[in-house]
Amino acid sequence: MPDEILAQAMALSSHSERQALVKACVSRDWSKAIRILNSIIEQSCTVQDICNRAFCYSKLELHKHVVKDCEKALELDPNNLQACILKGHALTALGKRQDAVQAWKEGYGYALGRSVDLKQLLDLQELLADLKSDLSVVSDSENGESPNSTLTSSNSNCTSPFQSVEKEKLSRKENTTEKEKPVERTKPSHKEVDVGSQVAQKTRSISLDLRLSRGIAQVNEGNYEHAITIFNQILRDNPTSAEALIGRGTAYAFQRKLEIAISDFSKAIQSNPSTGEAWKRRGQARAALGENKEAVKDLTRALEFDPKSSDILHERGMVFFKSKDFEDAVADLGTCVLLDKDNKSAYSYMGLALVAVGEHKKAFEAHRKAVQLDPCFKEGLCHMAQSYQELGESEKAVECLEKVLSIDERFVNAYRLLGILRHGLGDHKNAIKELSAGLEWDESNLECLYLRASCWHAVGDYKNAMKDYDAVLNLDVDSQEKFVLQCLAFYQRELALYIASKANVFFSWFDIDGDVHPLFKEAWCKRLHPKGVCEVVVRQPPLRESLKKGRLKQQDFVMTKPKKILLQAADRIGEKIQCYCPGFLKNKRQHRMAGLAALEVAQKVLNTWQALRESSISGNVSESKVGKRTKKKERGNTVSQNRGGVCSSSTRSSEASTSCSCHEEKSSLGRFTLGWQDIYSIAVKWRQASEPCDPVVWVNKLSEEFNAGFGSHTPIILGQAKVVRYYPNFNRAFSITKTLMLEGKDVYNAANNLVDLSDPAKLEAIKAAQTCSELYSTIDEDFWVVTSCHSKAYEGKILEGTRLTMQKKGEKAFDFSIRTPCTPQRWADYNAEMAAAWEALCETYCGEPYGSTDISCLEKVQECILRLSFYWYNFMPLSRGTAAVGFVVLLGLFLAANMEFTGKIPEGVQVDWEAILSTDFQSFVQAVQPWLYPSLKTGTSWQTLPIISTTFLTTASVIAALSTYESQPSNV
Repeated sequence: MPDEILAQAMALSSHSERQALVKACVSRDWSKAIRILNSIIEQSCTVQDICNRAFCYSKLELHKHVVKDCEKALELDPNNLQACILKGHALTALGKRQDAVQAWKEGYGYALGRSVDLKQLLDLQELLADLKSDLSVVSDSENGESPNSTLTSSNSNCTSPFQSVEKEKLSRKENTTEKEKPVERTKPSHKEVDVGSQVAQKTRSISLDLRLSRGIAQVNEGNYEHAITIFNQILRDNPTSAEALIGRGTAYAFQRKLEIAISDFSKAIQSNPSTGEAWKRRGQARAALGENKEAVKDLTRALEFDPKSSDILHERGMVFFKSKDFEDAVADLGTCVLLDKDNKSAYSYMGLALVAVGEHKKAFEAHRKAVQLDPCFKEGLCHMAQSYQELGESEKAVECLEKVLSIDERFVNAYRLLGILRHGLGDHKNAIKELSAGLEWDESNLECLYLRASCWHAVGDYKNAMKDYDAVLNLDVDSQEKFVLQCLAFYQRELALYIASKANVFFSWFDIDGDVHPLFKEAWCKRLHPKGVCEVVVRQPPLRESLKKGRLKQQDFVMTKPKKILLQAADRIGEKIQCYCPGFLKNKRQHRMAGLAALEVAQKVLNTWQALRESSISGNVSESKVGKRTKKKERGNTVSQNRGGVCSSSTRSSEASTSCSCHEEKSSLGRFTLGWQDIYSIAVKWRQASEPCDPVVWVNKLSEEFNAGFGSHTPIILGQAKVVRYYPNFNRAFSITKTLMLEGKDVYNAANNLVDLSDPAKLEAIKAAQTCSELYSTIDEDFWVVTSCHSKAYEGKILEGTRLTMQKKGEKAFDFSIRTPCTPQRWADYNAEMAAAWEALCETYCGEPYGSTDISCLEKVQECILRLSFYWYNFMPLSRGTAAVGFVVLLGLFLAANMEFTGKIPEGVQVDWEAILSTDFQSFVQAVQPWLYPSLKTGTSWQTLPIISTTFLTTASVIAALSTYESQPSNV
């Protein structure tokens, strides 16, 4: 019984394989057919199956394999005519025409007098006659190809000119219909054809085939100039030969002479519009030139002639991907892998496109499939690493990249990606090692040089930073992206010189916002061409003036006991800023920065509160009145009318306050003390030092752009790409946008004019909209709405919150983002709100709760801290970094009030978005209170820590502290 069951199973398996073989051949998937035949032959070797495999090899122009299989078949059956015919064709393609004649003669001799397929016998006889005739008429010069030339058989049914996207080979291809024959092969119109003329015509046709094959072979072997010479000779006699034009165009394309190649492909199309291969090749050349729209049109036309071509689908999918049309890329590449399940490149790029549209699970399946098909697929492993990095899975990303380098230690892109990853993890010194290793193989790699310069800059090695920045600036660039890096290198080089000049002075004197020219900072933030800056701004002193001989050595970081204690505490406290959402890496440098900044905030705020408490006790302010301020009434109680920033203009107010003191300001409690901006400036300064290449600056310290409403821009959707960090907030933001449109019955357009939406039909369409496209179509132009932020300091006052903006970016692409322009009027409104919140916190803590470790006594203090944070997040007064700075100060304020946050931000929560998308303070409290308050533990042990500002006295010592990781965090 077991033998019978096994036999039945084998029979079923064989039947299934045969069906799959037929399907593969029908779809012209010859590679797959060969794999199936390999399996069949391993199980039961027959002459017919060997001949079938030889036939499939011939379709792929693998002529040596054809010869090998035919010889094997003839060993088993010397009378097999199919093997003789296929062998002769293969030998002809290899340039061994005499051997081909011999093979066909032997087959013909075997067949005579035996029972054989008469049609095959007649075919064989005709082949012998044709080839003998050709050998007698073709000149020696036309026969003079090298022994290694690979020519395609002159027989019909040749393969597609380009076998794959990754390694394209050129071959002959007949026209797609019987009616459309090459010009030189058309038959005479008279009914009775002269036999001699017919023979001559056939001879010329075979001669043309051979010359075309010679040219094709030269292209395939990389001898492009020789190939062009051959095709030129053909085109002199046959100027409209589509095949010769395609062949020459392909040779030009491989030489990167893309415009000339496109001209040849266009001529081929003009000669024969039904030549699908010409449409395909022109599409590929246009894609290489970046002419994506035109490339898509050509490739779409090519698909009309061959709808199931996996190659064309792959190519068009790649063009869609490069055009950031990710949805169409997924569709094309998905269809491609259904037709060609072994196309690793298609799987890999489909994975990247799926990541872009937010389909992360499917993306990883695609990446995994690509690498399974070829475990040594370097590009696929790099793409997988990039996806892991975007999702914050750094360890898996490192594994992928290290595997790439184990395969090929010269693969510079892997070093570059490792450098980016290490940098994102805050491991700048190891990032330098990875980038340096890559630059050993490619010393002029601009991306690696730029990033290494940034890392040298961050860790305080300004000499090496200057060398790399200068190298970047001296390179010739060939793309807009690289030019932007050069512009950034200019600005960052100047900032490195500024920090170097402050290396040996007190960190308290480090002041980018006050010292650096506003125009320079504005251009840096906007990534503008430096020309305008150079004409106005005084350049920083050269490095030799700032870092004289011996100074760097004197600034070497020495780990003392106070430093070690502070760094341990800072690492523990700072890791609480970690956001557990896709796209947020665990950056140990930023964690340390956050901890040190929070501790300095706590220490300085505690000093302020102690002074205020002493003042209160001494009688300057009545204790009974502390914390019992009445709510102010705002005159007019209307929404702030300032309009500014992107997609808007602004009203300007010369009377509005454009800044608030960065030093001490007068409190209503009757004593000079720190203001709210002084507290936040502490964290801003640490953030600037920790990653000096991030443009973190106060918006009100920019140039004229402050009056125009320069502000933050946080995208949720960019085109079709769902921004991995912020897309989780899409549903909530989209719903709020619709609500504001329905309630206000109007929106602002790009010119800041109101667009009326009171039409009931429009309101119904807005209500029903589920996508950006559907919502945009209700307005049919770019628009924005603004959220409300209810004041707590001034009864009835409504501040401008954030702007939810939608812009069209192509036929199927939209940008959906939040934008927060900071105009002078808006600054004045939020400055007053922040000052009131800060004063309320000081008054509340300096009353009965002062010094308490009883959590129940600190409830009002908790609320005051959240109030300050709520308005900070809605204010967004920094060019970037508002979210991190806000949470750092929150941690510091809780510490100052003897409360340490010992938990972690819940997975999927971004605290700044909770504030931005809440219309009032109480809604924000309800959102964060459930996870924040239970994790607050009271205690005063932090007060025994060394003083931050005296332990890390100079700018150089601060940078060294952020760059040194010798100890592990431990409890204080």
